[in-house]
Amino acid sequence: MSDPTLYRDPNDGTGADPGEGFTIEVSSRVKNLPPYLFGRINELKYQMRKDGADVIDLGMGNPTDPPPDYVIDKLCEAAREDKNHRYSVATGVLNLRKEVAKKYENRYGVTLDPEAEVVTTIGSKEGFSHMCLALLGPGDTALVPAPTFPIHSHAVNLASANAIAIDVRDPQRLLTEIATTCQRLLPRPKVLVLNFPHNPSATVVERAFFEEVVGLARKYKFLVIHDFAYGDIGFDGYTPPSFLSVPGAKDVGCEFTTMSKGYNMAGWRVGFAAGNREALRALKTVKGYYDYGLFQAVQIAAIVAMRHGEEARIAQVEEYQRRRDLLVDGLHRIGWEVESPRGGMFVWAPIPEPWRAMGSIDFAMKLLKEGEVVVSPGRGFGEMGEGYLRLALVENEHRLRQAIRNIGRCLKPAKAGV
Repeated sequence: MSDPTLYRDPNDGTGADPGEGFTIEVSSRVKNLPPYLFGRINELKYQMRKDGADVIDLGMGNPTDPPPDYVIDKLCEAAREDKNHRYSVATGVLNLRKEVAKKYENRYGVTLDPEAEVVTTIGSKEGFSHMCLALLGPGDTALVPAPTFPIHSHAVNLASANAIAIDVRDPQRLLTEIATTCQRLLPRPKVLVLNFPHNPSATVVERAFFEEVVGLARKYKFLVIHDFAYGDIGFDGYTPPSFLSVPGAKDVGCEFTTMSKGYNMAGWRVGFAAGNREALRALKTVKGYYDYGLFQAVQIAAIVAMRHGEEARIAQVEEYQRRRDLLVDGLHRIGWEVESPRGGMFVWAPIPEPWRAMGSIDFAMKLLKEGEVVVSPGRGFGEMGEGYLRLALVENEHRLRQAIRNIGRCLKPAKAGV
């Protein structure tokens, strides 16, 4: 018989609020997360659109183009199969992992065992975060790129480890900084996080850079995690190199890829981890506790996209290059000097001199309020991002022309505040 003192009916006539005096104490890992710096912009964008404004959103690398019809048709067909509505497997169906291995073989000359060296993830962001949980803990340190795509540092922190930011905008200096940090820091960093083409700065590297990284990893005994989310998108004949294409890379690291960008499947959340068997075994262990994998119909459609979608991917990259040229040329015409990226989906733009003192958040708010154009303030990517804005190549050419006209109106005054 239960003890009547263990429970009291909230409607027992006392009039007391059963929740009165009760507080929820969140963990320190949540308390230590910084405020979301894009929140103000998102709130204003929502309100402006609610009020009828035609806001052009260049703030997020969120493709607006759909995948090819044959991919969508395959999804619908697979979704009608009763068996595909059961739980899948956390590591992904084998045939999809085989397609990933074929892609690495055909494009990069990398041989992967789909059973042991490829894992399907729920987007690269989920996979990266769970890999941090699998590899890092209290007292560990990871070197992360700066300016910093937020998950690269926050996933480290959520794993109760320490993140040290290193500037990636000059690859040669970056190699020196990695070596110097490893020499000075005890215990030495356990993980090096890289991300090329880099988000947000659009910095790219050649294959020789990764050869140097593998040498440093061997010397200083750290594991490399390369976020290759924008590896499908290179311009002007540039093909972003895979970290795994370097001899010995599988011994010291792994790489995350995604179908979000080149295949226009961002909302489908199809990503992959490939490389070092021990690291992937640890990732599989974590995922086995956290999830049952992707909806199987999505995986089946992803197989078709990867198997038959190379022509469509190339066409999409060409579309991004046209958008890049239009945006960069248009910004130059209105007096905003920016560099033309060689890869990725973003233009990393220094704030024009008359408005630089405003800071990136206030200047981004100015473009939204006065020009109805959303951009990402560089401060949202850490201290090294201050003074810049990130503009995504996600809108069509007509919308980009309109965005340039709108931004031009904001830049007309000769002095800030005039």
